[in-house]
Amino acid sequence: MAPQILWIGLGNMGRGMVKNLVEKGKLDKPVILYNRTRKRAEELAATLPAGKTEIVDSVEEGVKKADIIFTVVSNDAVVQGVFDSLLKGDITGKLFVESSTIAPETTEKVAKSVTDKGGEFIASPIFGAPAAAEAGQLIFVPAGPKSSIEKLRPFIKGVMGRAEIPFEDKPVGTSLKLKLLGNSFIINMITQLGEGFTVADKSGVGDDALKQFIDLMFGGVYSLYAQRMTQGTYWKMAEPLFSADNARKDAGHAMNLAKSVGAELKLLEVGDGYLKDVADHAGGDKGDVAGIYGAARKQAGLKYENDT
Repeated sequence: MAPQILWIGLGNMGRGMVKNLVEKGKLDKPVILYNRTRKRAEELAATLPAGKTEIVDSVEEGVKKADIIFTVVSNDAVVQGVFDSLLKGDITGKLFVESSTIAPETTEKVAKSVTDKGGEFIASPIFGAPAAAEAGQLIFVPAGPKSSIEKLRPFIKGVMGRAEIPFEDKPVGTSLKLKLLGNSFIINMITQLGEGFTVADKSGVGDDALKQFIDLMFGGVYSLYAQRMTQGTYWKMAEPLFSADNARKDAGHAMNLAKSVGAELKLLEVGDGYLKDVADHAGGDKGDVAGIYGAARKQAGLKYENDT
C-alpha cells in the first residue's frame, strides 16, 4: 500500500513536483496539499485529475493523516515556522523530506527536533529550474539515514526527478552544503553572462554574436539564461523564476559556509552586489536572478531594460 503524502509549499518548484507526483507516483490516496495561500492549492488541484488531491487548511490537520511530509518553502524562517506547527502533534514513524534551500545549521536543528519526537528526517534539496520541476527532470540531493532515503527513492527517478546525488548515512546538512555551492555556480554563471552581454551591447559585438558563441560553446543552462536576458524576459515576467531575495539568501548562506572553513567565494560577492541592485530596482520578491543583466547594464550607463 502506497504511503499517504502531505505536500507543503506550492511555489514555482512545488507545483511542478506535485503534478508529477500525482501523475506518475503510483499512489492509491490523494496527495494532501497545504499552501499558505489556499487559492494556489485550489488552482493546482483544478489542473489535476479529480480525486487525486485533498486540500487542508493547516499543516496540523494534514500531518495527522500523512506518512510522508514534503516541505518546499522559501527560507529558513518559514521552514522553522512550518516545523513548529508540524511538531505540535504525534509524529512517531512519519518521514519528513525537507527540500527547501536553507542554511545547513537550520536543517540540522530542524532534523533534531523531528528525530527527538520519534520522526524520520531527510534533507533533500533539488537542482533544476521550474521548467525541470514541471518536466520531472530535477536532481535530488538526499542526506540522512539510508533506510529513510530508500522510502523517498520511489518518488525520484521517473517521477519527480532524473537523478540523485545521495549522502547516505551522512549528516543532513551535507546536502545543503552541496546545494549552496551549486547555486553559487549558477549565480556566478549568470553574472558572467550579464556582464558579457553588457560589454557586447556597448562594444559593437552585439547580442546575437555573443548568444551564438554561448549556444555553440556551452549550450544547456547557459543558453537558457542567455535567452532570458536577450529576449528581455528578465524584466517582462510577471513572477520571477528565481527571485533576487531568494538568490541573495542562498548567496549569503554559501558565503557563510565558505567563511566557516576559512575560505572565500569572491566571485559570488560580485553577483550578490548585482542582486542587491536588482532588488532595489524591481523589488526583491519581483526581480528575477537574470536581472543581474539589467543591473550590469545600469552600472554601465544603460537602461535596466533592454530594447526587445
